[in-house]
Amino acid sequence: MTWLDETMVGFDTETTGVSTDHDRIVTAAVITRTGSEVTTRTWLIDPGVEIPARATEVHGITTAHAREHGMAPSQALEEIAEILGSALSAGFPVVAFNAQFDLSLLESELARHGLASLASRVPGGQVSPVVDPLVLDRHLDRYRRGKRKLIDLCTLYAVPVVADDLHAADADVLATLDLVHALAAAFPAMGTSELADLHSQQIEAHRTWATHFAAFLKSKGTVDDLPRPEWPVAAARVDATDEGAGALF
Repeated sequence: MTWLDETMVGFDTETTGVSTDHDRIVTAAVITRTGSEVTTRTWLIDPGVEIPARATEVHGITTAHAREHGMAPSQALEEIAEILGSALSAGFPVVAFNAQFDLSLLESELARHGLASLASRVPGGQVSPVVDPLVLDRHLDRYRRGKRKLIDLCTLYAVPVVADDLHAADADVLATLDLVHALAAAFPAMGTSELADLHSQQIEAHRTWATHFAAFLKSKGTVDDLPRPEWPVAAARVDATDEGAGALF
């Protein structure tokens, strides 16, 4: 048996935008899977700010719906962080597609609401182990051309999904968990690696990708919103108590 046969905890969010420093979580899902046993928790959150129309186009949640039916952020964020922190403390990997975004945003949200960080809930203060199929695919098949969104990788690795279901946090998590197994089938060394080693490999793989891609973007004249080299959590660049809704999609 390898870690692929043990418990994995998938995590995904849908948000008000793409800034991990300023934007807010609107929905979240945490799915714990051990073999065929699956436990799902989902949250609809009132983010406390207007949900931009372009964000609503992605995930379907309007400001009015979130205000009427959503939980208070502090309650939902505490529940999410408690589940993820307990999983990491037990050595179970948190699985997330583009984990840097979701985990960095979660840490910013926890700070905004005066809650203990995810890192502080884990022995040693490190958000680890994390498994990110996006980072792994970039590293293991780095010269392949084409897009690498979740739907693209599910198509490439023959993970069955209903495209219209994606951009719902729980559907994205299930697809991501399946994608981990499909990647490991394509690259067997991934499954036989120790989780601690795999985590370290992803740190370096993401740093290398981010550094090279940022240099490429700068050579083309782009200086804003460059990829961050830290993984799986990028440090907040501004005061996390900022009340702005942040950048739009």
